[in-house]
Amino acid sequence: MRLPVSLVLCMLLASRAFGHEFWISPGRYEIPAGDTLQVTTRIGEKFKAPSRPYLPGAVARYEALTAAGTVPVAGRMGDDPLSLELPAGLAVLVHETRPVVLTYKDADTWKRFFRHKDFPEAIERHAARGLPESGFRERYVRYAKALVAVGDGQGADLETGLRTEIVALENPYLGARDTLPVEVLLDGAPRAGAQLELFERAPDGTVAVTLHRTDGAGRAVLPVKPGHVYLADAVALEELPNDDPGAGPVWLSLWASLSFAVPG
Repeated sequence: MRLPVSLVLCMLLASRAFGHEFWISPGRYEIPAGDTLQVTTRIGEKFKAPSRPYLPGAVARYEALTAAGTVPVAGRMGDDPLSLELPAGLAVLVHETRPVVLTYKDADTWKRFFRHKDFPEAIERHAARGLPESGFRERYVRYAKALVAVGDGQGADLETGLRTEIVALENPYLGARDTLPVEVLLDGAPRAGAQLELFERAPDGTVAVTLHRTDGAGRAVLPVKPGHVYLADAVALEELPNDDPGAGPVWLSLWASLSFAVPG
């Protein structure tokens, strides 16, 4: 299905206003070898959101990394979902958006966001830099990954070269499990003390949210349950070298997400 270009653009521009987390959403996280994978992206809160049509101009990178090589994820503007033919094994889907700039029109919105994503000290830094309470801009980039088991699902997640990313240190589709160790990276280095938000969707559709923190090696062990689907989210916030709101964005946020399922 393809949507009108005007509607696609409206959805893109409204993306941060009406939601937070961004993730790759396969139609199925486990598919038989030879089946076609249907995939879309979503942006919203608490692991619930409508799908987003494909907009090539908003995408910096979109591909599936497999044991047999890299498979591009692409289509025509407005396509939703996109279709992929993947070889057997664990497929690591990777999506990087192009930078987007938003303007904060009131103090409550950005302070709530900074606190929610565990950056209370940035509120003090904002004031120390002499920045206004409203009318300033933030640039943000989203980096999403998803793990899909094709056929036997053999393989492992890997560092994909995204500026920030969450790497699963074990394959969630292999063997019985109640935990999944992950690592959070920024510029290829582990992020110690990073907040991880874990969204857990049960078979009945209910969603539970828990907070976790990486250790000194940038790792955390996430609790998981068979038959559930997961979204892990970690945000990095950086000051931009600009204290003049009229000259451009003053903050940069980098959003990493990893979606996967645990077989029932």
